Amino acid sequence: MQIIGRYVAKTWLRFFMLCQGSFLAVYLILDFMEKFSRFSKAGASAAAILQFFIFKLPEMFGQTMPFAVLMATLLSLGMLSRSNELTAMRSCGLSIPKIVTPVLILGLICSCLLLLNAELVVPGSFQKMEQIDKIVINKKALNTFFRLNNIWFRSDNLILQAKLFEPATFTLKGITVWDLSADMQPVRRMDAEKAVYSQTGWELSNVQTRTFTGRSGVTKTDKMPLPLRLKVDDLRILDNNADNFSFRKLRQYAISLEQGGYAAGRYRTMMHAKVALPFAAFVMVILGIPFALKTGRTSGVTRGIAIGVAIGFAYFIINAAIQSYGRSGILPPFIAAWGANVIFILGGIWLSMTIKQQ
Repeated sequence: MQIIGRYVAKTWLRFFMLCQGSFLAVYLILDFMEKFSRFSKAGASAAAILQFFIFKLPEMFGQTMPFAVLMATLLSLGMLSRSNELTAMRSCGLSIPKIVTPVLILGLICSCLLLLNAELVVPGSFQKMEQIDKIVINKKALNTFFRLNNIWFRSDNLILQAKLFEPATFTLKGITVWDLSADMQPVRRMDAEKAVYSQTGWELSNVQTRTFTGRSGVTKTDKMPLPLRLKVDDLRILDNNADNFSFRKLRQYAISLEQGGYAAGRYRTMMHAKVALPFAAFVMVILGIPFALKTGRTSGVTRGIAIGVAIGFAYFIINAAIQSYGRSGILPPFIAAWGANVIFILGGIWLSMTIKQQ
């Protein structure tokens, strides 16, 4: 069994490396052709363009690996079936589950690699890629990464409004802070020229405080600490590219929104999807095995590729549709993130059971 397991694993790995390299190359060429004219108009140097695509490789890797896993499963098992090697293995007393166990293990390893890539590598590489694109190539200011005006934030009994944020100096300007009681009645109002963020938190400058309880009145203070659970990263614009942030970052952002009184279903769904989506590789293996065994002896490489493309697109379309319900609040975030995985795993198990009956 160990010899046959190593043989099946090596066969699968050869096809996987071929498919993964091919998909990365195609992705890289198409993306380069799409962005080349924009980079040329911006006067980008060859070094900047090279750095941009180097930092984009982890994102490309994460997007192409599930397809590569699916194609490797279809082609490797299909080849073993067409050459009657699977029949020979079964005649030696090996069952289908034992034969495909190495493929399942490799698919699970790929999912773990994707999870590590999405959580540890992609967030940092994506941030550097964005900086190269916006600052180095397109000569935009650092401000493009942040919300700059009309900022509202709630933290416990405090509600903050700021007219302007300067990311270069970590400074909020035009500050109004309302301090509320437990029954949401205003206790005091603080108007400040600015608030500067440091390691110890936010500090107000040139503060004018109006008290509404007890002996009401107005006091002025040069400096005042503000116990606000607002971090500079919370002011980053996440709407367009939040999918490339880590699970931890999305969780912090969702909690921050909820503490501020806003709905965070969109980001909760993205947060759970950061764990669910890497397991698409394992789902592709479970789906690919029954298709490869059912059609392997009668279909060629072209048909195997067509089946792989159809399965892959079906998965990602259904996954995107279900997640959209989670982001809009129709479905709970956890169910929306894992729904497609559960559906396709059950479908793969059912197809596998029909093979056993043959």
